[in-house]
Formats: sequence, structure tokens, C-alpha cells
Amino acid sequence: MDPTEFWPDLFELSPESCDEFAAFVTEELGIQMTGEKASMLRSRLARRMRDLNLPSFEHYREYLFNPVHIEEERIHFIDAVTTNKTDFFREPTHFDYLVKVVLPHVERNNRGAAHRFHLWCAGCSSGEEPYTQAIVLSEYGKQRFGFDFAILATDISSKVLKHAHAGIYESARVEPVPPELRSRYFRRARDTESDLVRVVPELRSKISFHRLNFMDEDYFVRDKFDAIFFRNVLIYFDKATREVVINKLCRNLKPGGFLFTGHSESLAGLDVPLTLIAPAVYGRAA
Repeated sequence: MDPTEFWPDLFELSPESCDEFAAFVTEELGIQMTGEKASMLRSRLARRMRDLNLPSFEHYREYLFNPVHIEEERIHFIDAVTTNKTDFFREPTHFDYLVKVVLPHVERNNRGAAHRFHLWCAGCSSGEEPYTQAIVLSEYGKQRFGFDFAILATDISSKVLKHAHAGIYESARVEPVPPELRSRYFRRARDTESDLVRVVPELRSKISFHRLNFMDEDYFVRDKFDAIFFRNVLIYFDKATREVVINKLCRNLKPGGFLFTGHSESLAGLDVPLTLIAPAVYGRAA
């Protein structure tokens, strides 16, 4: 429900306020807010204004940029304006490539020795992607004695991270998961009237969820990763920002590691230490 439909006179967004909010989005998130996104910005911020009982965008602008409020309100602002579209087993060819190419490659490099596979899901949204990765890696581990894995899942939105950490979804959300895996890795709520399922604790324990802003200079991530999934995030950045962010991610990608992007995204023309090796899959030289 869009609050602006019911209180249109109260939610007029002036060009000045729109430009200031848009500049703040770019500064904080690296996302370019073009003119056609003004209506989306208006709608999403209106919901936050209703929560605060503020009568206009000008009042909200004063509230947001007030030094007393900005640190706390920045989080709510980001939660309001970010888009979080995701699904279980989205772009499934990447998971086939992970199992058939990436994992055997890592095993060969470790000469068959026991190895904990480290994966970073950068831009994890509400958790469907890292839980898919955990399912795939868990299934792989059933056939490989000594195989173990750990997943770091990060996102800018504290709201979706809370959802992801809980691992609770409506039954319709998990329909893309094959039935045999669904029964193995999800449990129905005890309330028989409920339509909710939850990821089993054994799988949840494999994932660490943390808030991270790609615009930060230091991500404070100290692990090195065999693979990084950074899918459907680059589309929001301009070329210069893409190059900076990819290079920062590569600080934590092992030599010989793999970076996955969305199928509609490309690193062509960027000065990054990666080579395209499969559709939307890049490798870092060993």
C-alpha cells in the first residue's frame, strides 16, 4: 500500500528535496538515482514519514540531516530505499558450475586434503541466496569425506538481514527448492495453521550474517574466499563505482578464486584482476 495514494497533498516531493535525497543515496550506496526513480523514492520515503508522523518531505529532510538523528535514521533511510529482490535457486546454472567446476578445482588445488570451503555472498538480501548456497554445498559434502564449508553473507539493509538470520519463509517462497531438498532442509512451523517454514539449524549454523556497505573504504572482512557471489548488485552502480567495489572485493578473493555476477552484468572495460571464464563467472589468476 502506497501512502501517497491516500494523502497526495501531504506527500509532495519538491525538486530540491528530491535532489538532496538522491545525492544522499548516491553518497551512501553508490546508486545513481535518475529522474524516473523520483516516484519510487517518494513512495518509499512516505512510508517512513508515516512511521515518524512527519507531515512533509521537508520535515523529513530536516529530521534525517539533523546531527541528533542522522546516525540512527541513516539505517532506516537505507532500509526504505534499497531494493531486495531474490529467490531460492535464482540463476541456477551458477550452482551447477559451483558443483561441477569450482569445488573440484579447489579440491585438486588442495591435493585432496581436508579443506573448509569459504564462500562470500555479497548482497545476500533476505537470505534465499546464501541458504541456496548452503544447501548445494551441504549436498556436495555428503559425497566428499572431510569436506566442510562456511558462508559469510552481507547486506546493507539491517531489515533484510534480520529476516535472513531468522531463516523463516512462507511456503510459497521455497517452492523453487526441489522437493527432496525442501523436506531435508526446511521444517514446518509447529502451528498447523501456519504457512511458514524455517531453515534447519544445521544449515543456519553454516552462515554468518553481517551488515556491510560497499561504499565503505574498509569492509573489515579478514577471511580469504574461494568464491564470491556478487550477483545483481552491479546494475545499480556507475562504471567507476563498479571498478572500485570489485577491486575491494578482490582483496578477499584467493588467487585462483571465482567471482560470480548476475547474468545481466559485465565487468568489461573495468581494470580488475579478473578474467571471464564462463557466463557471468570470473576467475582470479593463481
